[in-house]
Amino acid sequence: MRLVLLGAPGSGKGTQAALLAEELDIPAISTGEMLREAVAAATPLGEKIKQVMSSGDLVDDATMGEVVRDRLAKEDARGGFILDGYPRTLAQADQLAEILVGMEAELDGVLYLEVPEAVLMERILGRQRADDKEDVIRQRLLVYRRQTQPLVEYFEQRGQLLPIDGDRLIEQITVALLEALGRKVGE
Repeated sequence: MRLVLLGAPGSGKGTQAALLAEELDIPAISTGEMLREAVAAATPLGEKIKQVMSSGDLVDDATMGEVVRDRLAKEDARGGFILDGYPRTLAQADQLAEILVGMEAELDGVLYLEVPEAVLMERILGRQRADDKEDVIRQRLLVYRRQTQPLVEYFEQRGQLLPIDGDRLIEQITVALLEALGRKVGE
């Protein structure tokens, strides 16, 4: 299965990506993981990313496309994958479509964790990380709504969006995600 996992910061994407990866026996691939792997490989692309990241800038869409293309070409992703944190923008969604065409593959679904903003705030503040201050969180959610929320409509128009209520217990969310894919836990 080739999947994208969408959801706001605090929606539980990382947790669910790991659980789904185990259930479906495919890699969960996060944006951060892809960037760290590219830098560690010390390729020209990795060096470029290292410079961008060390300056504090965000990696541009074109470079992210290269990173994703390289990562999805690896052996462990040939049988499927779960992308967590990519795409984040409409431009990246178009890039992903091009990458998949090049692989002669298609997305099997885009799992969208829907969680009310008040719950997101409560979850993130509960983590008590240094950068999890209320004003910072509100800004992150604002950026998410502006850049990533349009992806919901993008994938919905393509008939790929599978919305899931993400405001419940972790195990219940996992079961709902698997059911949306026509699977059951342990299958």
